[in-house]
Amino acid sequence: MVRLVWYVVVACMMLWGRVLPAEAGVIGVNNEELAALLKKGVPVIDIRTEPEWRQTGIIAGSHLLTLFDEARRVVDPEGWLKKVRAVAPPDKPVILICRSGNRTAPAAKFLTDSGYATVYNVSQGIIPWIRAGLPTVPYPGP
Repeated sequence: MVRLVWYVVVACMMLWGRVLPAEAGVIGVNNEELAALLKKGVPVIDIRTEPEWRQTGIIAGSHLLTLFDEARRVVDPEGWLKKVRAVAPPDKPVILICRSGNRTAPAAKFLTDSGYATVYNVSQGIIPWIRAGLPTVPYPGP
């Protein structure tokens, strides 16, 4: 009897998870998921530094908003947040990308702590995108 109740509870939890929307927050995405989000028009915020943009190029249409300096220190988080809000309000999803995913994780948490409902974090950054031969464009300059 206990086993039957356990199966019912687990089945209900699984069904509940499929019926209710996923909890808002940070969602890690890979290249395929990033491509699908781009097609839907979700804005991309590239938080890398200018030398990185020059070196690798950027995903077309990316909003170039550096959050960390070249020593990986956070630079003006409130000013950065204001710029992000100009790209997309907190009730709209945004995509964050950096070189390898290390900087976007804390940036994504900062956005959700600041009221953003859905933040897509390109978990491994732009490097796998480039290695896969997916499109980038040259950095347009200041």
